[in-house]
Amino acid sequence: MRRIAPLGLRTRLIAAFLLVAAISAVTTAALTYQQARNAILKQTQDTAISTLRDQVEQQEIRLPLDQAELQRVVIELGKRGKPHPWIVFGEYGSLRVSTNPDTPTSGVITDNLRERVRRHDYTAFQRVEDARGNPWLTVGVPAVFEHNGFKESTGAVFFASVPLSAERQTVEAMVDAAKQGAVPGLAIAIVPALLAARSVLRPVRDMRRAAQHLGRGRLDTRIEVRGADELAGLARTFNETARALEQSVRELQEAEVRARRFASDVSHELRTPLAGMLAVTEVLDEDAERLDADTAKALRLVSAETGKLAVLVEDLMEISRFDARAAELNLDDVDIAEAVRKTLERRHWIDDRVVTELPDGVRARLDPRRFDVILANLVGNALRHGGAPVRVTVRTAPGRGGQDGERLLIDVADSGPGIAPEVLPHIFDRFFKADAARTRSAGSGLGLAITLENVRLHGGTLLAGNGPSGGAVFTLDMPLEARV
Repeated sequence: MRRIAPLGLRTRLIAAFLLVAAISAVTTAALTYQQARNAILKQTQDTAISTLRDQVEQQEIRLPLDQAELQRVVIELGKRGKPHPWIVFGEYGSLRVSTNPDTPTSGVITDNLRERVRRHDYTAFQRVEDARGNPWLTVGVPAVFEHNGFKESTGAVFFASVPLSAERQTVEAMVDAAKQGAVPGLAIAIVPALLAARSVLRPVRDMRRAAQHLGRGRLDTRIEVRGADELAGLARTFNETARALEQSVRELQEAEVRARRFASDVSHELRTPLAGMLAVTEVLDEDAERLDADTAKALRLVSAETGKLAVLVEDLMEISRFDARAAELNLDDVDIAEAVRKTLERRHWIDDRVVTELPDGVRARLDPRRFDVILANLVGNALRHGGAPVRVTVRTAPGRGGQDGERLLIDVADSGPGIAPEVLPHIFDRFFKADAARTRSAGSGLGLAITLENVRLHGGTLLAGNGPSGGAVFTLDMPLEARV
C-alpha cells in the first residue's frame, strides 16, 4: 500500500488557518442565528399575547353566552390582530366559533393548550405546525371578570392563531445570507492565511538554508533575527550554536595544523640522523658474524628497529605531503599485469603465498611508483594480518553510468578470518590497529591510510569487506585514465 506523502508546512498552516476561520464563522453564524431567531419569534409572540390579552379584557361579555354573542366577540377580536392578521377561535362549553365560519375549530389548537388555559385560567401559548408544515403561533386567553377584588372565570376561552411564515422566511433569508457569505469569507481568509504562513515559513526557510550552508562547511553562516517571538529566539539560538561550532572547529583545525606541522618537522629532523644510523647499521650488520652471540643479537635488534623507525619516518613524511596537498601524480602508460608482477618480485612474493589472475592487454595511465605502494601495502597487509594464499585479481568494468570510461578493478583477498564488524569503519584510520596486542608489530599503522590517499589521488575508491567464504577483501576501483 502506497503511503500518502505528508503535506508541507505551508499547506498545513493554511489549512489550519482556514479550519479555524470556518469553525469561527460557523459558530458565530449559529449563535447569531439562534439569538436572532429567538428574538424574532419572541417579539412576534409577545406582541400577539399582549394584544390578545388586552383585547379580551376590553370586551364586554354578557353571560350566559349564546352562539351569536360568542361569534360577535370573536369577530371583534379578529379585527385587531397584531403583529399579523390572525384567526380567532372562541370556545364556550360546547359552542365553537371562529372568524372563519367554515372552520369553527383548528388543528393547531392542541388539547394540551386547552387544558393549560382552562385549568389555570391564565394566558398560554404554543408554536406548532399544521398538516402542511406551516408554522403557527397559537395563543389562548381565558375570559374572566372581577368580583369583589377576585377574578372569576367566565368559562369562555379565546384562541388566536398567528401565522409565522413571514418570520420563517426572515430566518431562512438569514441562513441563506450566512451560506452565501461563508464562501467569500473563507476566500478572503486565505489572504491573511498566506500572510501568516509566509511570516512563519520565512524564518524556517532562512534557518533551513543556513543549516544547509553550515552542513557544507560555511561556519560563518548566521540568520538575521527579526522580532522577539519564539522563531526569533530560535534564530538567536542557531546563531549562538553556529558561533560556538565555528570557534570549536577553528580551534580543532588549528590544533590539527599544529599536529601535522609537528609530525612533518619531526619527520624531516629525524630523516638526516636516521640516514646516518642506517648506513652505520648496514656496516655493522656485515661484521655481526665475527662478533660474539650477545653482541650480534643486540646489533641485529638495533638494525631492525632502526629500519622500522626509518619506515615510520617515511610514512609520516608521505602523510604530511598528502595533508599539505603537495602530493603529485607522475603519470605514465603502464601494463597492469607487468606492474603487479614487478611489485610482487621486489618483495619476494613470487612463491605460492600469492596467487594472481592477471589478464593481458590491460593498460592504464597512472603513477607507477604510487601504484606500487598501493599494491604492496594491500598484499603485505593481507599476508601479515590475514593468511596465505592471497589472491590478486585484475579486471576491468564499464564506467559508472557509462560516462566515465572503463575502470580498473583489483581485488586483494586473503584466506584469514576476515575483518571484525567493529573494525571495518576504522580500517583506514591512521595508526589504527585492530588488535591492541599488536602495537609492536612491524606495521606503522599508516599503510592503509597512505594507500587510500594514493587511490584518491588517482580519482578512485578503496573498499574493505569480507568475502562470502571468509577472509578480508580489498577492492580497488580507479579509472584507467587518471587525470592530474
